[in-house]
Amino acid sequence: MSDTTATTAEPTLGPAELAPYIQHTKIESDATRDDMIAHAREAVTHGFNAAMVPASWVSVVAAELSGTGIEVASALDFPTVGVMTSAGKAAEAAEIARRGATQLDMGVQIGWLKSGMYDEFREDIAGVVRASGLPVKVMLELPLLTDSEKEAAVELAMEAGAAFLKNASSGQIETANPTSVRYLVDRARDGVRVKASGSIKNYRQALELLRAGASLLGTSAGVAIVTDTADDSTTSY
Repeated sequence: MSDTTATTAEPTLGPAELAPYIQHTKIESDATRDDMIAHAREAVTHGFNAAMVPASWVSVVAAELSGTGIEVASALDFPTVGVMTSAGKAAEAAEIARRGATQLDMGVQIGWLKSGMYDEFREDIAGVVRASGLPVKVMLELPLLTDSEKEAAVELAMEAGAAFLKNASSGQIETANPTSVRYLVDRARDGVRVKASGSIKNYRQALELLRAGASLLGTSAGVAIVTDTADDSTTSY
């Protein structure tokens, strides 16, 4: 596994220079093999940090990206978060890693957190960390939590071995914003970083998130961002 994860951006970076911070995302259910290969090639062309793709396409994308230094990222318990069993998540995490993923994003059991089932919440994450052996980014769904639940979720995720804290799974939960990023950055322990996700559509928004302390940005609008050609009416995730 390559170690190409970007660190926090300098505030003067131009659009093309944001590429190493972007996890180039494609999760449409009707995407074809050719679509996924093209997506991987875009990641190489622009120098993105990673190609983020569904688990079913990891093998194809990993083969396309072999030797490029671009990370192969995928997600589990997503896009509907918190519906898988912990055993199912761990098994899927191991399979995704076997297929060639080098990073993994995961949904969490928000209902367990809200029920005070902290041990179960923590172990759900820890099981994925152990089974995959990969850096795991935990999607915390901050807007769904009370202040005390946010604090607990952050601490439990780090205790479980999370490599990254993530504000939300998608723009359906939250549009990524500097306030949420700073909240996570301020609470992250040494070695734990922050990924911003959710309707990141343009260069200026992306730069704001990096200035707030995000190390990675998850977005399907990566090409528009690095070429500064975004149409803000376009749906992104």
